[in-house]
Amino acid sequence: MTPAALELDRVTKRFGATEAVAGVSYTISCGEMFGLIGPDGAGKTTTIRLLCGLLKANGGAIRVLGNDPVRQHRAITTKVGYFSQRFSLYGDLTIDENIAFFAEIHGVSNYRERRNRLLEMMQLTAFRSRLADRLSGGMKQKLALACTLVHEPEIILLDEPTTGVDPVSRREFWRLLSEFLSEGITIFMATPYLDEAERCSRVALMSQGRVLALDEPNALRAAFPDDLLEVLADPQEMAAQVIRGDPAVRDVQSFGERLHVRVSRGSREAASTRLAAACRNAGVRVSSLRAVPASLEDVFIDRVVTTREQSAV
Repeated sequence: MTPAALELDRVTKRFGATEAVAGVSYTISCGEMFGLIGPDGAGKTTTIRLLCGLLKANGGAIRVLGNDPVRQHRAITTKVGYFSQRFSLYGDLTIDENIAFFAEIHGVSNYRERRNRLLEMMQLTAFRSRLADRLSGGMKQKLALACTLVHEPEIILLDEPTTGVDPVSRREFWRLLSEFLSEGITIFMATPYLDEAERCSRVALMSQGRVLALDEPNALRAAFPDDLLEVLADPQEMAAQVIRGDPAVRDVQSFGERLHVRVSRGSREAASTRLAAACRNAGVRVSSLRAVPASLEDVFIDRVVTTREQSAV
């Protein structure tokens, strides 16, 4: 029987009094793209370092292709590629030299054909003699990905790979990940961007070391317990204050220039009529008020608030 790609069973990691990962459990199948979603300090980087064997868990068990990443670290080094949160390549080496260096430290001697293919896929062939320090942010990310993949790993662990990258480069990066996924590579990606979670087959929403929810993105949105209204109004702050006074309104969150208004399930039509009238009476101009499906951001906020309320009881 083929082992799962990654398994975490009640994994805990502490740094002094801080519990960075608290009793986390899930299994990731081979060939899956899995997203670990959460803000800074959620425990994402610690989880990836545990999977790499760079940290030892205080409790629980971890398996990477059936191996303990600490005790059997050598068995996983050729099978796992790790993309660090920070650009960790050598600025005084060229693109070609960086890839050659990472191939050689993984014991890969016949890497040139693989390097040429990766450079072509990532549209870096014309820049192969350029020093890494002279690359744009997006090109540095693609070079780091090439170095991660040059030894042909079965699993790649990506720690916030698109942070600080422009939108065009982010889109290109995701195109590359889709190609590698089609080749059967398992992708485990930590990111703070909820829009990127939509591309994953499953996601785990993580906060303060705990997994708040784990499922397919569509299933998480469908399980949102209330109805949502999106309101575009001016002035926004006054609109939010007026809306919060309605008895059916459970929460109001600002999403840029729009408000997401959470109302009790089944009450959105009546609530829409009341809110429009209340805003009009208060001198607030409402240019749009409509029902919208829950986003993953709505789901994440809901799970954080619910967990906080339960902890306070």
